[in-house]
Amino acid sequence: MIFDNLKKGSVAAEGGILSKNAPVDRKIGEIEFNGEGRKRMRLRRVRPVVEADSGGGMTVLSDYDAGLKKKRSEILMENETLPSSGGHETHRRAFGLTSVIGRRREMEDAAAAELGFLRGGGRRYDFFGVYDGHGGCRVAQACGEIFHKLVGKIAEEQSGGWDNKNNVIDWEKVMAAGFEKMDEEVNKAGEEVATTGSTAVVAVVGDEEVVVANCGDSRAVISRGGVAVQLSDDHKPNRPDELERIENSGGKVINWNGQRILGVLATSRSIGDEYLKPYVIAEPEVKIANRTALDEFLILASDGLWDVVSNELACQVARRCLNGELRATASNPKFSEVDDSSSTGWSRASEAAACLTELAIGRGSSDNISVIVVELKQSSSV
Repeated sequence: MIFDNLKKGSVAAEGGILSKNAPVDRKIGEIEFNGEGRKRMRLRRVRPVVEADSGGGMTVLSDYDAGLKKKRSEILMENETLPSSGGHETHRRAFGLTSVIGRRREMEDAAAAELGFLRGGGRRYDFFGVYDGHGGCRVAQACGEIFHKLVGKIAEEQSGGWDNKNNVIDWEKVMAAGFEKMDEEVNKAGEEVATTGSTAVVAVVGDEEVVVANCGDSRAVISRGGVAVQLSDDHKPNRPDELERIENSGGKVINWNGQRILGVLATSRSIGDEYLKPYVIAEPEVKIANRTALDEFLILASDGLWDVVSNELACQVARRCLNGELRATASNPKFSEVDDSSSTGWSRASEAAACLTELAIGRGSSDNISVIVVELKQSSSV
């Protein structure tokens, strides 16, 4: 099986969008998921407890929950120590992840972070994804749970084995196949799910490259040498090339509270939305950026952030947080005083994700807000 079964009432390890007591009413692939979004969620801080394994690396044993609570929202963040490609030194990939309901009545976003989701041949890749559902939480939930597994399996098959360190992964083909497979799994789930969908912006971070694939209007931005560089282009129905594609396929874009396909959907690409095909497609745009010494951090976020915060402002705020100059008001003082150089210290990337979320809410965002901040500077050995 490609996917692990999800038990009824389980809560996702990252992303936190499955209700503990919500009914399970539909399957996608090998998983069951809830038919309702979370209406009441909690704020929690997570710190992994790590222990050296027999290979000289570090293994996450358990999470530390500080027990912070906040009505109708959830913030989940992590800072993990991982084996380096050499297998003996260890280094950290610090990231922060937030996913909150904001001013919406239902939570339709999901987010995922899978460190070391793909390893072999002396290489290691981390996966990050933000999914903005519409018409319900079903498709976003499914993406958060299984998308990284699909991409990892396809990459392993396409690489032809990891014994040869010179194997090159064709990430454009891998991502295209991953989005196609995810869309197929969603569309096989039945009529109820066929009327829902989700955007998807995902990033694979390796030692030498950052791969970003986008389908919809969530967005990826990298800060490189102090400059905000957008790595994905929003798929809007009024984007000239998207409008031409939609009309050539027989569709119409109607101004109904904004430009929408058939007056319904405000994004021109998504996973799911079978009833709007072929006007809405699940084909991603993929960009591969070689890692440089100037790379600072990567931001992935749903339009709940980007609708009210510019790329430049988001990078300015994140940079100040990573430099220790700015903290989120919801921060736990116990973690705020921890030296970030410690392998079990509270990641400043966590503060950056929380600050960006608070900024979006303060600027009047009316949508769910999901943000991931990934540090890209040279990882420190521990």
